[in-house]
Amino acid sequence: MRRLITVGCVVGLLTVSVVAADYPKAEIFGGYQYTHLEGGINANGWNFALNGNFNESFGITADFSSAYWGSSASNYTYTFGPVLSLRTNKAYTPFVHALIGGDHATGFNGFALLAGGGVDANINRRFAVRVAQADWFLVRGNGSTSSKNLRISTGWVVRF
Repeated sequence: MRRLITVGCVVGLLTVSVVAADYPKAEIFGGYQYTHLEGGINANGWNFALNGNFNESFGITADFSSAYWGSSASNYTYTFGPVLSLRTNKAYTPFVHALIGGDHATGFNGFALLAGGGVDANINRRFAVRVAQADWFLVRGNGSTSSKNLRISTGWVVRF
C-alpha cells in the first residue's frame, strides 16, 4: 500500500510540473498570406506552420505556404528552422525565425530562405491571433536568384 501511495505521489508531482510549464509545447498556425514577388507580382494564398517548443523561448518551426496569381501561376514554399519567442507579456508574444527549405513555382524547383518574425495577440493560453508575420525571402532556382520578395501573413494560432 505504501508503494502505491508513493508511486501516486511521484506521478502526481510529475504531472503538476508538466502542467505548470509557462510555455506551450506545440503551436499550430494557419491563415491568409499576401506575397509580393520580384518583378511586381502580387499574390494571395495561405500559410500553415507547426512549432515544437523546447523551452520558453526556443523552438523549431515547419512552415508551408502557397501563393497564387493569374489563372494558373503559383508558388509553394516548405521551410524549416529555429524560432525565438519572447513570452514575458501575457497579452502578446513577439517572435523571430530563420527558415530554409525548398520552393516550387510554376516552371521551376529551387531553394528558399525566409527570415522574419511577427507578433501573436494572446486570447488565452490555448488561442491567439497572429496579428502580423512579415518575412523577407530569397528563392534560387534554374540558375537565377530572386531576393526582393516579401510575405505577410495573418491568422489563428492554437497552442498545446
